[in-house]
Amino acid sequence: MGSATRRGHRAQLHPGAWWLWALALGTAATRTTNPLLLALLITVSAYVVATRRPDTPWSRSYGAFVKLALAVILIRLLFATVLGSPIPGTHVLLTLPELPLPAWAQGIRLGGEVTAEALTFALYDGLRLATLLICVGAANALANPSRLLKSLPGALYEMGVAVVVALTFAPNLIADVQRLRAARRLRGRPDKGLRGLLHVGLPVLEGALERSVSLAAAMDARGYGRTAQVPPTVRRTTAALTLGGLLGVCAGTYGLLTAEGAAYGFPLLLAGLAAALAGLRLGGRRSPRTRYRPDRWDVRAWLVVASGVAVAALLALAAARDPAALHPGVVPLVAPTLPLWPAAAVLLGLLPAFAAPDPKEPS
Repeated sequence: MGSATRRGHRAQLHPGAWWLWALALGTAATRTTNPLLLALLITVSAYVVATRRPDTPWSRSYGAFVKLALAVILIRLLFATVLGSPIPGTHVLLTLPELPLPAWAQGIRLGGEVTAEALTFALYDGLRLATLLICVGAANALANPSRLLKSLPGALYEMGVAVVVALTFAPNLIADVQRLRAARRLRGRPDKGLRGLLHVGLPVLEGALERSVSLAAAMDARGYGRTAQVPPTVRRTTAALTLGGLLGVCAGTYGLLTAEGAAYGFPLLLAGLAAALAGLRLGGRRSPRTRYRPDRWDVRAWLVVASGVAVAALLALAAARDPAALHPGVVPLVAPTLPLWPAAAVLLGLLPAFAAPDPKEPS
């Protein structure tokens, strides 16, 4: 029994690899507004989730992120319809009654002509944000939040607990809503509409409060927040390395984004990362912790991360070399085309579906 548990633990992929892969896909989504490439990114993330998602409570939140992404697209289209758009257009779809506004509200329009160009631009923009949300939902469905917290450096433990609690609250809330709605349906009571929402909302909030109190008691019983005494010199060195490293990362990133700083941007970014990591390493001395069966980075984790980074890097390169293909124009209104080699780069994100272990198979 114990050896089987250890084999199952080793068969699981490092949770940080899933988050880095998903964030890389989200970064790739920010480099394009081509709806065909964005739809391909969504398809890639959905396929990986479908094949490598474990049967756990947090993995069921992927559908909620998809619904949230659809809501973002609809809200973006609604704003473009009601509030207008700065995009000029000649293809008028409909004309809404326009409300006159005072002089101090110049530049704002309520109603008026709704053009196909404005709606297309809003659709592209909303689809990009929706793709980013779906990529985050994929990471939330694939990565074990408790194992992710266990893998964080000691200096980030307190912040990691807050993030993990926030990430696990939404899936548990969704599971509670589904469970209570199913129970009401079995009893022949309404589970939809305003009345059903009022009857379901109170037990859900009560359950969330009980979980919060139980979590606080468990953290207090396990000595959460206990820190070790370190010399003042170590504290000052830690603060200087961390602050200097973060400033170096910001300056290096700014240098990479500007043409004038291309020469010093990359070395400064590497120096800032090294200083920040050294500061986190020293800061971990104040939070003494032991890890039971720590997760290790293996070849499969590196392959998963490399596939996501490759997608982000290749789409960034494509956006710089051929911006028209990754950002189709809306004035004049033209049908988007699927660029071949950026699409092939996106397909590299499917590698985790084959390289990562299958959680459904017995170890």
